[in-house]
Amino acid sequence: MTMPYTTPHDAKALFAARGEFAVLDVREQEEFARGHMLLASCAPIGRLEMMARDLVPCRAVPVILADSGEETVTPRAERAAAVLRSLGYSDPRVLKGGMKAWKDAGYVEFTGVGALSKGFGEYVEEEQHTMRLEPSEIKAIMDSGNGYAVIDVRPREEYSNMNIPGGMNAPGCEVLYRFADLVPDERTTVIINCAGRTRSIIGAQTLRNAGVPNRVVALKGGTMNWQLAGFNLEYGAGRRTAPPSSRALDIARERAGKVAEKYGVSFVERSTVRQWQAEAEERTLYIFDVRQPEEFAAGHIPDSRCAQGGQLVQATDEYAAVRNARYVLVDDTEVRAIMTAHWLKQMGLPEVYVLRGGLGGSGYSAAGLEYGEVFPRVEVPCPVASIKAFELRDRLAGPHPPLTINVGVSKTHRAGHVPGAIWVTRGYLELAGKAYPDAKEVALISDSDIHARFAASDAAAIWPGSLILALKGGLPAWKAAELPLERGMPKALCSEDDIWYKPYTDVNAKPEAMAEYFDWEFGLVERIKKDGDAHFSLVL
Repeated sequence: MTMPYTTPHDAKALFAARGEFAVLDVREQEEFARGHMLLASCAPIGRLEMMARDLVPCRAVPVILADSGEETVTPRAERAAAVLRSLGYSDPRVLKGGMKAWKDAGYVEFTGVGALSKGFGEYVEEEQHTMRLEPSEIKAIMDSGNGYAVIDVRPREEYSNMNIPGGMNAPGCEVLYRFADLVPDERTTVIINCAGRTRSIIGAQTLRNAGVPNRVVALKGGTMNWQLAGFNLEYGAGRRTAPPSSRALDIARERAGKVAEKYGVSFVERSTVRQWQAEAEERTLYIFDVRQPEEFAAGHIPDSRCAQGGQLVQATDEYAAVRNARYVLVDDTEVRAIMTAHWLKQMGLPEVYVLRGGLGGSGYSAAGLEYGEVFPRVEVPCPVASIKAFELRDRLAGPHPPLTINVGVSKTHRAGHVPGAIWVTRGYLELAGKAYPDAKEVALISDSDIHARFAASDAAAIWPGSLILALKGGLPAWKAAELPLERGMPKALCSEDDIWYKPYTDVNAKPEAMAEYFDWEFGLVERIKKDGDAHFSLVL
């Protein structure tokens, strides 16, 4: 089959047409962070089968695939096109010349991750003059003895990692949902913080948009700036915020209803959602449940995914790659879905809907719901031979040990791996074939069983005629068996660029990394305007 190429100019024309399309950058995350297209989602070639159906659920959508354009091994975008075709996608298109051609054409390149969502946060602050205070000013409020409340709007895991001392946790769209209980006195000054800037801006402006009577301010620069100012953080906080009382929920519903009216939030009935689900192979539909993970696990709509509201606004590209798709947001009371929807609409998403009545009032019965965690939709790879942890241990101790390759996360490999295993990303597995061309037996390991099986399928083509094995249960099974671990990275065949380490989640981040991150965020609005592919539409 002829490789379907598209030029940077053609890609720009596709974006401007405002139909459905997706852009997948198939390099590793750190490579992506060094420079990518604004509308791209990062989907590394080595994990593409495990990400494609969630990021691009409709297989009829045009999908542009990008790599560096300067590949030293088989171009990853071309390999990705073959993978998508094997998964049933009808219109994959390789960006001819990759990101090099994109830059050479004079188009804007973005660094970091989540540039569109974070740039939107900066735009909100710029246009709506969201009140923010320096750490020293916040500390003065806290030391004054006057009434104040610190609300951390990050997910629970990040909050527990490090937080402003005494801060309460109400992730993202939860802040209005729980507000009347957290801050019962309208004279209380409300301090909203995250780790950096975006979520505190959106959190503070959420309360302003909802008309709370309190003075609401954002901590400028979040926990990172707090640290840079020399103030202490709290680590390992296990405090949990209780669900709202009936009184608080009534107040939240009233405020959210006014937001829905002012910002033109659209609602959709259960019957229409079912019709859209039946059309999902022709028209992209995302159903996002914006509640907390434990609530989602306790019962959710079939085909829906858990996407905490604040995180969906903060990192939209990590949940949905298709532009101009349908979004249906779901919760139990409409409050959290409304507050998430009013931001996504202003971000420029043309079709965002809230399920009328939420789960409780939409007509979904318990029998019609699904339960438990939802795993990525993955096409099962070709059958491969598997090996259990103790069997692999015995083979490694024999006279002809297998070539053992870990294609899992580099950070996890460093923390502890099967002794003697080399590390390489699955996307560069062919480098192992060049380094060890005569391997007669190869054992593949990853952080998940299915990823190891995909890698084993690749290995069968690299070492034809050799015995190819996948560690059953992945590295977790080896650890569960309490078998020996080797630490560090003694044998790596490619750069450790599979992870971009975010300074705002790193308790040991260096001050210069934090400062560079702030400089990056401050420059996003200007670059987004120059790029021209975003269509923010704030209601002022």
